[in-house]
Amino acid sequence: MSKDTNEKTQQQQQTEKDWYEDLVLRSGLAEHSGVKGCMTIKPYGYAIWENMKAVLDARFKATGHVNAAFPLFIPKSYLSKEASHIEGFAKECAVVTHYRLINDPNGNGVIVDPSAKLTEELIVRPTSETIIWSTYKRWIQSYRDLPLLINQWANVVRWEMRTRLFLRTAEFHWQEGHTAHATANEAITEAQLMLTEYANFMENYMAVPVITGCKTESERFAGAVDTYTCEALMQDGKALQMGTSHFLGQNFAKAFDVKFLSKDGVEEYAWATSWGVSTRLMGALIMVHADEAGLVVPPKLAPTQVVLIPLINKHTKERQADFDSAIEKIKQELNGLNFVYDDDDTKRSGFKFAEYELRGVPVRIAVGLRDIDNGVVEVARRDTREKFSLPMDNLGAAIRELLNDIQNNMFQKAKQYRDSHITTVDTFDEFKEALNTKGGFIYAHWDGTPETEAAIKELTKASTRCIPLNNPQEEGKCVLTGKPSKQRILFAKAY
Repeated sequence: MSKDTNEKTQQQQQTEKDWYEDLVLRSGLAEHSGVKGCMTIKPYGYAIWENMKAVLDARFKATGHVNAAFPLFIPKSYLSKEASHIEGFAKECAVVTHYRLINDPNGNGVIVDPSAKLTEELIVRPTSETIIWSTYKRWIQSYRDLPLLINQWANVVRWEMRTRLFLRTAEFHWQEGHTAHATANEAITEAQLMLTEYANFMENYMAVPVITGCKTESERFAGAVDTYTCEALMQDGKALQMGTSHFLGQNFAKAFDVKFLSKDGVEEYAWATSWGVSTRLMGALIMVHADEAGLVVPPKLAPTQVVLIPLINKHTKERQADFDSAIEKIKQELNGLNFVYDDDDTKRSGFKFAEYELRGVPVRIAVGLRDIDNGVVEVARRDTREKFSLPMDNLGAAIRELLNDIQNNMFQKAKQYRDSHITTVDTFDEFKEALNTKGGFIYAHWDGTPETEAAIKELTKASTRCIPLNNPQEEGKCVLTGKPSKQRILFAKAY
């Protein structure tokens, strides 16, 4: 790559980052906090996240899971019990060493009390496998205690050096499921079930198409036997890991000596899974659907699905009763939807239109005296920015149908983009050409070695995203080494 091309790529990346960051801030989703690398999720952003949580939580409970809460702090010795797990998280751990502050006798303000050093240092949880499996040792004694299907909604800390609102922050919110089973097959079925639940949520509620598959050995979750993933494509051609589900084998059960007495009276180690999605989903929602005017929020997750804006002029007061009656009729039609009636007379209607476009409200209804006389309202749909009139009669049914159409259209638009950015290549030159000119997913043969995987990433910054589920077997040659390969897998530059 030439110097000019490299500089152009860096400028493009910076522009995309500025666009994303600016949109998050202007739309009122989140802001940077006083703690470097952490964010404050503002009410509008949290309202969308709460809608996501509500849907997911209902699905988890419908599949037999229950919620619990586990400690924020993990004794350092717990992490040390599962070697690959601690190795995977060691560089991101925040460590608590003391438990008290005092005023510095030398007048330098508040300092750590050197006499208040903890006997054992505590890790602020980067994930909860170790603290949960130390608990499961007390909860699991017999096959009658299995399966144990637990989820928790929590915040975790991973001390990231390069952060980005929602996508990668030092502290983030998520859910983490942790289950224990009597057999390996039961645990694998559970991990795959939760992957399917995630994919259904992402496609049917977020309107984000995903590819499900298995991670390569190098990309697996620390301590997992297999990691299943949902991979999506953003509008800038980069991939995003949306959620993962892990088959943990008996690694954590053995580390924490979690055994159960089987039906045959034999003592066995439990089989484990863990799975999670986080506020990273908010970043995906923005990057898949947003446009130059701002956010575009899928109706199923929108805190406000419809905004009703009255068009007031000097004649409105002359016919206030007619106007109020029409507004009340529209409100009744919208009953049951998440709608807002914005009659704030300190803001012009044009300002309101732009503000609700920025915030991605799916449907905007405007109504004035002329509309009332004609028995119609003016409707604008956020996904296509089209404007048209709808009759006031049976308006509720028409708006509900419109919201469904918007939801479906958002998914189809994102899917069309995703599908048009999956490129099958046979040579490394084709690989680089597609990556640098088109972006998206590259479907290519790989010889299966971590060395080649690392070399491709070093040369192109593209990582292996997943081996798609039900991936067809196909004899071929690795695009980099020319060695035999039995299947293609997906590569992409990623967040």
